[in-house]
Amino acid sequence: MTPRIYIDGQHGTTGLRIRELLAPRRDVEVLEIAEDARRDEATRRRLLERADLAVLCLPDDAAKQVAGWLAGSPVKLVDASTAYRTDDAWVYGLPELGPAQRAAIRAATRLSNPGCYPTGVVLLLRPLIDAGLLPSTLPIAIHALSGYSGGGKPMIERWEAPAHGLPGLPFEAPYALERRHKHVPEMVKYGRLAHPPHFVPAVGPFRTGMRIQIPLHTQLLGGTRAEALHAALAARYADERFVRVRPLLDAGAPDEHALDPRACNDTNRIELAVAPNADGHVLLIAVLDNLGKGAAGAAVQNLNLMLGLPEDAGLTSRS
Repeated sequence: MTPRIYIDGQHGTTGLRIRELLAPRRDVEVLEIAEDARRDEATRRRLLERADLAVLCLPDDAAKQVAGWLAGSPVKLVDASTAYRTDDAWVYGLPELGPAQRAAIRAATRLSNPGCYPTGVVLLLRPLIDAGLLPSTLPIAIHALSGYSGGGKPMIERWEAPAHGLPGLPFEAPYALERRHKHVPEMVKYGRLAHPPHFVPAVGPFRTGMRIQIPLHTQLLGGTRAEALHAALAARYADERFVRVRPLLDAGAPDEHALDPRACNDTNRIELAVAPNADGHVLLIAVLDNLGKGAAGAAVQNLNLMLGLPEDAGLTSRS
């Protein structure tokens, strides 16, 4: 029987991208809801109960409400909010996290989809900490640049409205400087960090794409060289279809397009890079589509595993 999928919040930014990824497929059936009924609780509950798997593209409180409705139900849940990302009762949906993670995802009935920023941070840092190349106590600073679609419809409307003077803005705009970003606890838990990182996110004048940069000061590296960090990442992800480790960036300065945050757009690929510095510092870099591997692509990858389908069904690793 063809598995039925319902996307609760299918008219939002992430939900729309998931629908696009699933639309050409014949191995799943997507249950639709009319736009004028999307806030009708009875209609939503009826569709949720018909589904084999539901993807929740909702604010945290609404996601918790739906999880409550389906408590004890055999319907599998993939939650794209931050509501359950550090909850041990929910499986963390990052298949590349470690050797046992895919098996946990395949067996999951309640799964939390990773955040876009943590996906890059965790995939960069976790293998290096697990290998003992970086201590978990290392002070970490993160500069991350995202396309404005990362803020959902309100941010998209703000950045695309001429009245705000943001279309074509010739610089990035940092935000959340005064508070702990909601993704920080997720970075700490799954990156195995002893302390919250200094996380500095910014929005750029482009719709989708993301670049994450983690500078490591030579005085904190204890003699660990960029070559060792790069080798550990390359070994860890050698067999991963959706993770590409670029060659060591030591052959001169990259050109202006080499670290384009849009390089992985419209794919489920994430690219990782290690850049050594002449003074011994190291820069770790991740590039991904914030709506691809950072959201909708990851959700499709996870639901494929949970439904026993090929992990890469409906997804591409190439631009």
